[in-house]
Amino acid sequence: MAFSPENRKGTLSGILFVAIFAAGATYIAGLGPVKALGLSPLVIGIVMGIFYANTLHNQTPVEWHSGITFSGKKILRFAIVVYGFRITFQEIMAVGMDGFLVSLIMLSSTLIFGSWIGTKIFKMEKDTSILTAAGGAVCGAAAVLATEPVLKAEEYKTAVAVSMVVLFGTISMFLYPVLYTTIIEHASGFLHMTAREFGIYVGGTIHEVAQVVAVPASVPGSPKEMADAAVIVKMTRVIMIAPMLIILGLYLAWDARRAGGEHSGKTKLVIPWFAVYFILVAGFNSFHFIPENIVHVINEIDTFLLTMAMTALGMGTIFAKFKGLGLAPVYTALSMFVWLVVGGFIITKVIVEIL
Repeated sequence: MAFSPENRKGTLSGILFVAIFAAGATYIAGLGPVKALGLSPLVIGIVMGIFYANTLHNQTPVEWHSGITFSGKKILRFAIVVYGFRITFQEIMAVGMDGFLVSLIMLSSTLIFGSWIGTKIFKMEKDTSILTAAGGAVCGAAAVLATEPVLKAEEYKTAVAVSMVVLFGTISMFLYPVLYTTIIEHASGFLHMTAREFGIYVGGTIHEVAQVVAVPASVPGSPKEMADAAVIVKMTRVIMIAPMLIILGLYLAWDARRAGGEHSGKTKLVIPWFAVYFILVAGFNSFHFIPENIVHVINEIDTFLLTMAMTALGMGTIFAKFKGLGLAPVYTALSMFVWLVVGGFIITKVIVEIL
């Protein structure tokens, strides 16, 4: 047990060790050049954790490992629950049916397509395929973190998925403003989008929340409705983490029973209760019982806890475990990226036209 009398000191030391790394990641993410790139503390944290894992890992006392593991498991689940304070049901209602449908279709199609192409076409193992697909389908690194406990995946698989999300999410952040200013804004017919339509497109297809915020800000003279639509559609995707994880848990249990033959009846259904609690927290937040300034502080603390979790996962990522993966993760993430950019544009246009 992590907090048994004999392990308590080592566990607390390990948690403090991770927290120091997370504080460093938070500081770096706030620096001007890094902030301009839209890199969140979560991303900086996992990079720092991976660097540590492949350089100084053997210098850390063994007793601290339980604290590092606690940060990557228990603190992670708690932080995902508290993430619900970033969302209200009113925001989801405000985006309209077209924004909701774009979110739903892009999430489900990207998750299914990414999981399928990763395992069937590029022969990547299932956990890494699903984690990579979840990151592209929902909200980047946070979605990968939320999916990892359901799969019980190893740390290095999470790191692979996060690295792919960071790579193509960053490309998106620079690509979308160029597409809008050079083509979409001045085009006629099907290629043209209004500011609101482009906002829905951005929120429905770009990986990280920070990247979604950065895109409208990078469009010269972009109207407020573009940024509002982008952020609200994005947060609609975020709240869909919970039903996605519950459905994924049901699917994994069914798949295990199907593959288990005569022992299938013994397969235990694992419900990600932290996802249920996430919805409850979002529902509570919708009543605005807590002042906005307090909610802001809660969200800042939650970002730090998520950074700790990412850092801890990075600390369990040894490059030697990547052998054999080859370029399959890159091909999988690239395929999803093309789908998000091209397929997302078509779906957004069709849904908006219909409604």
